[in-house]
Amino acid sequence: MMTDPIADMLTRIRNAVRIERQEVDVPASKVKRGVAEVLKREGYIWDFEEIEAKPVNQLRLLLKYGPNGERVIRTIRRVSKPGRRVYSRADRLKPVLNGLGISIISTSRGVISDREARNQNVGGEVLCELW
Repeated sequence: MMTDPIADMLTRIRNAVRIERQEVDVPASKVKRGVAEVLKREGYIWDFEEIEAKPVNQLRLLLKYGPNGERVIRTIRRVSKPGRRVYSRADRLKPVLNGLGISIISTSRGVISDREARNQNVGGEVLCELW
């Protein structure tokens, strides 16, 4: 039984980037779909699609690399964990690496990046950070 599906998704992405795979499949859910949308909007992946599968649909993420094969996602880290949830208000969200990275926040308006959360003045649970 998996206790932290978001951490599983991040680990699958981290492992796929490490061995330079073009795509990675993760079990689908609403929150994971939201994380994938943020990654696409912020330019960390090319695209994602949902694939019909039994017993659970799969999200296929098409990973992005630079023109010479350099990794776009260098580090991806889970912040809020099942044993310790981390929440932040909009005015307390600090830029990751002075704006070179992003935090992904689960808010009442959906899953958004820290930049969007500051613009919309909403806070929430800090799911992960990546750069």
